[in-house]
Amino acid sequence: MAEESHNGIVVALVTCPDEVTAEKIARAAVEEGSAACVNIIPTLTSIYQWQGKVESAKESLLLIKTSEAMVGVLEKKVLNLHPYDTPEFVVLPILHAEKRYGEWLRRSLLPEPNVTGAVPPAPE
Repeated sequence: MAEESHNGIVVALVTCPDEVTAEKIARAAVEEGSAACVNIIPTLTSIYQWQGKVESAKESLLLIKTSEAMVGVLEKKVLNLHPYDTPEFVVLPILHAEKRYGEWLRRSLLPEPNVTGAVPPAPE
């Protein structure tokens, strides 16, 4: 079995109010290169505390595969497109990824941002 350690691959979790919003965010992140792949879990029930009350909502969940280096770019994209005042944006490390999958994921992303957080322009 081909294995590799974490190597900077992460998964971001983002809940959305509906599938339309979820697909909009997922496509934008993949198209811009801040995500290699996004899985959309169309309907789940979230139960949470909000403004002193227990709330319940039907939501869609995004599982966004990216790299640690792209988290800032991805977060900016999600926050720009998300309708919630306080959207979920949680990032979890991947402790193991099959070697070929990890290589594909890294090739699918934009070049890593520089230290200022700006993404360098694509070569012409």
